[in-house]
Amino acid sequence: MNHALNKPFIGISSSLLTINQGSFIGRERTFVGYDYVQSVVSTGGVPFVLPVVTEEELIYDQIKMMDGLLLSGGYDVNPQFYGEEPAQGLETVNQERDLHEMQLARLAYQAGKPIFGICRGLQLLNVVFGGSLYQDIYSAIPHALQHDQKMKPQMGTHQVNVVENTLLHQIVDQKQLLTNSYHHQAIKTLAPTFIVNARSKDGLIEGIEKKDHPFILAVQWHPELMFNHSLPMLKLFEAFVQAAVKRKERSNGS
Repeated sequence: MNHALNKPFIGISSSLLTINQGSFIGRERTFVGYDYVQSVVSTGGVPFVLPVVTEEELIYDQIKMMDGLLLSGGYDVNPQFYGEEPAQGLETVNQERDLHEMQLARLAYQAGKPIFGICRGLQLLNVVFGGSLYQDIYSAIPHALQHDQKMKPQMGTHQVNVVENTLLHQIVDQKQLLTNSYHHQAIKTLAPTFIVNARSKDGLIEGIEKKDHPFILAVQWHPELMFNHSLPMLKLFEAFVQAAVKRKERSNGS
């Protein structure tokens, strides 16, 4: 019982999925890929799916209860949040989700709680803290690699170079990683106080971390789909959950 109480509570941001067939067509559901849940459970965390809400007090309460925040993948980030008009190639956006996750990220940062961003989560963190995005890689960078793979999700398809002397390098202990890839947006201007910890061979930023925080780390690939097949991807979740353990212990005065 005590062991269970010592496990960190990990909030997983969710998406809104509109039902497009059957009796409940048009209704929205809270949605998150089960792989995120499995990744947290497998590394010792207690997962909680955080539904999209708009009331600031509720968002504050969501973060207050959590020891760590996992920002999941999904829709494009609305370009209005980094001062741009919609461009050709922009896909579906959901402003309610954007606003919810942006506030989650701000509050978790202010509370000193670890944040792990995955794919869209990386892009959203970059925007929250003052960076911008390529709205569509292939429109902006003709020489870009294929970043929306056609292979099984647990399979890595392109290499990323890991920057030495970064938290990412410390965690995975490798100079290169073979990663999976499911995105058409990417970081254009890096947010202040962040550093790049990984790049793909076409020069795109594949990982970032915040310099003024113990654990705010994000990757452009999907380690939750690979953690059962790749030790470095498992290590990412282990490091995140352990950071949440430490934050919980500090909060409890242990």
